[in-house]
Amino acid sequence: MRWMLVDGFNLVFRSHFAMERSNLRRQSDQFPTGALHGWIKSLLDLRDSEKPDRAAVFFDLGGSDRHLAVHPEYKAQRDDTPEDIVLQLPEVKRLTALLGFQVIERRGVEADDLIATAVRRLSAGGHECVIVSADKDFGQCVGGNVFQLVPPPTANPAAGWRRLDAGGVAEKFGVPPARIADYLALVGDASDNIPGLRGVGPKTATKWIVEHGDLEGILAAAGRLEPERFREMVRTEADRIRTNLGLVTFRTDYDLDLGEAPSEDHAGVESFLQSMEMQSTLKRYRARQGGGSAPESSSPDKTPPAKKSGPADRPAQGELF
Repeated sequence: MRWMLVDGFNLVFRSHFAMERSNLRRQSDQFPTGALHGWIKSLLDLRDSEKPDRAAVFFDLGGSDRHLAVHPEYKAQRDDTPEDIVLQLPEVKRLTALLGFQVIERRGVEADDLIATAVRRLSAGGHECVIVSADKDFGQCVGGNVFQLVPPPTANPAAGWRRLDAGGVAEKFGVPPARIADYLALVGDASDNIPGLRGVGPKTATKWIVEHGDLEGILAAAGRLEPERFREMVRTEADRIRTNLGLVTFRTDYDLDLGEAPSEDHAGVESFLQSMEMQSTLKRYRARQGGGSAPESSSPDKTPPAKKSGPADRPAQGELF
């Protein structure tokens, strides 16, 4: 069985910023709908291209207790979520369920850990897993029957989605999936506010991992590392880098009930789109179901312009590729 596991917030942010310039709103009350337009298109396109037997979308629900317990500044640098996303998020989840995608979230547990838990369980049972996310942390899950589907850069959507297997991860980072966490512990992860070793970039981290195997091998070889200027820093910051490793390594032992496969509620989706006054998206949805026709070039529903938004190619939160 093929499972598609979607990093919800990662895709919501992409959907919002891709449509931000259009400033799409429900005309009757100016409720924002841009993220919803992008969201349904993305989910349906992904389902058409990947043809999963089951699909689930994972969302964060509050902070990650395990990360904050050891690193109170975890993700503290991130800007507040745009109000338009906050307003649309409950509707995004409602639409997701109507489309037949399972919605999974747990307070105090990061969605990434829930996805990794699902991947460990499903792949061990022989299922194929496709993780949909731009987050490079998921490289550590890839291998065998587990793949990562990476969206195109927002500045170059024509590049298309990329499927990474273990070889693709190794080509991207210079280290295999099993060493991605060691790599991130050294270079840090700016999107999660995890500082690495000052001055140590991807080339140096990759070189050390290739030469010494893993993080503990690097720490044991601190007195022999090249360039020499890093030797003392590696010695003095060993404990912090070990903490980094714990922060960037997924926890995969949560109790997780994947339940029964939900069914798509076609009438419910149509009613939802009508209530949101998303008429052009409704036409395209009906066309997909064979209930009408709509040219792919149709523009989303227009509203009178309000204040100017930021550029459409603004990167989504967590976008690292």
